[in-house]
Amino acid sequence: MAEAIVELQDVGKSFRSADGAARSVLEGVDFRLAEGEIVALLGQSGSGKSTLLRILAGLIGVDAGSVRYRGQPLYGPARGIAMVFQSFALFPWLTVQQNVELGLEARGIEPVERARRASDAIDLIGLAGFEGALPRELSGGMRQRVGIARALVVEPEVLLMDEAFSALDVLTGERLRDDILHLWGGGTMPTKAMLIVSHNIEEAVLMADRILIFATDPGRVRAELPITLPRPRDVASLEVRALIDEAYALMTQSAPSTGRAAEEPARLHLGDRLPDADVGRMEALLEMLVEDGRDGRADLPQLAEEAELTDDELLPLTQALALFGFAQVADADLHLTELGRSYVEGAHTLRQQLLGQQLLAHVPLAAHIRHSLEQAPSGELPQEPFIELLMESLDESTAERVLRTAIEWGRYGEVFEYDLRTGLIHLPAGEGEEEMAETD
Repeated sequence: MAEAIVELQDVGKSFRSADGAARSVLEGVDFRLAEGEIVALLGQSGSGKSTLLRILAGLIGVDAGSVRYRGQPLYGPARGIAMVFQSFALFPWLTVQQNVELGLEARGIEPVERARRASDAIDLIGLAGFEGALPRELSGGMRQRVGIARALVVEPEVLLMDEAFSALDVLTGERLRDDILHLWGGGTMPTKAMLIVSHNIEEAVLMADRILIFATDPGRVRAELPITLPRPRDVASLEVRALIDEAYALMTQSAPSTGRAAEEPARLHLGDRLPDADVGRMEALLEMLVEDGRDGRADLPQLAEEAELTDDELLPLTQALALFGFAQVADADLHLTELGRSYVEGAHTLRQQLLGQQLLAHVPLAAHIRHSLEQAPSGELPQEPFIELLMESLDESTAERVLRTAIEWGRYGEVFEYDLRTGLIHLPAGEGEEEMAETD
């Protein structure tokens, strides 16, 4: 086994939200990054992947466990670790040359030497001739190349990449990814190991020597997928497609170990986060499952491509469909259930009834909101108490997002309504009056 450059043991990290409560983001994380390997982290939003990267970069500390760099405790930024961000993070008033030189200037490198090293890094990453350009004069792909050059110019042993290609269009992202792999394979990079956070399963399979799958609430490593295929890898090859399918299966928590689709929807608790999935997209996926030749089953990677959905968009939709009992995932395939078939073949009114029925049966938050509205004399309540309830287990922004999702589902299923102007949740029109009449 190659020597570990960075190593985490039983790491835990919590943050305090607006209400003062501690939220556990990472718990019991064990991880080692060895010389000569590229590791990819996959996980859903909120699983703590970016937090882990910032811990490794020395930007934030841990609350439990230990972080070591070359065998020594890491208490702050390490000179041998550099990071590339999704947002480019360039200074708009500085030229390409000046942006790349910043890290060297901070380390006290003499002007002549840092100019030489910055020019070499700019040339290495394919931006020779653009040294005097400002960021606004560059395309998105070129701006990200500047960010990568700025990281490489300090000659890091470890390069951390946080969604480095996700802000780019598909072709630009693929080209930049291939260029990075070419530099890595050619030995022209000073970097000895890379850790990549990604939402793109295909990208992870094409780049990494192993993939770590993160669980959520709190974040922790729940699966590992080793990849021994040589690079460059052909995305159309049977071996790569099989690995992509395996990664999808690992990412899809509802897939049972037997390889057969589960009979029952996943169970949630009142304070759990909900998959960020809108009804229109869920219906579109269900309808694709009954298209000619599909017969209620589809391969998830192929479905993502046909529906033009990113993995970060597709996986929450499949989770929601499993939650409602309309579809299940097994072996990276999405299977339509009998209830899902009834939903797809039903008229709009039947679809509303089925979604409302399953919502109350399988989403405790929605059932709690409905019960609270039925107990309220006016049949309406402000949204704030429900947000506060969710904030007992989620941070404020996540709690607000979860409530918005529950409200959207509730409105479609005619379980409750929402007034955007007043922020009040209320029973559907007519129901409040009927209940008040019954009590008179």
